[in-house]
Amino acid sequence: MILYTGGTFDLFHYGHVNFLKNCAKISSEVVVSLNTDEFVSEFKRTPILSYKEREISLLGCQYVDRVITNTGCSDSKPAILDVGPDIIAIGDDWAKKDYMKQMNFTQEWLEENDILLVYLQYTKDISTTDILKRIEGN
Repeated sequence: MILYTGGTFDLFHYGHVNFLKNCAKISSEVVVSLNTDEFVSEFKRTPILSYKEREISLLGCQYVDRVITNTGCSDSKPAILDVGPDIIAIGDDWAKKDYMKQMNFTQEWLEENDILLVYLQYTKDISTTDILKRIEGN
């Protein structure tokens, strides 16, 4: 069973590890679609770590089997179809946001491709944004 998840994974921390560990609990293969520096800069902020640095951090995590580049940027469908996952996993911090709109797919598209979307527990006491605020506070 293949699980797909995507993200930026900047300043890799234990919240990321917890999420990926939970991904590995429900799937035999975890594939991370990593956002490019350009895409992150356009939609969030310029990442602290480069794509290559973030990729190396993810590949060093025992819960990640493969890292691919999110070449579709805001349209995740090409990357998802390339991986062919059974499951797409996201953090439950997205539960009240329109994740499907952000990724440019619909429930119907998921059903047509026999993909289950699951929300996994988000580690609430750590985030890259929190780490950056700590650094700025010093």
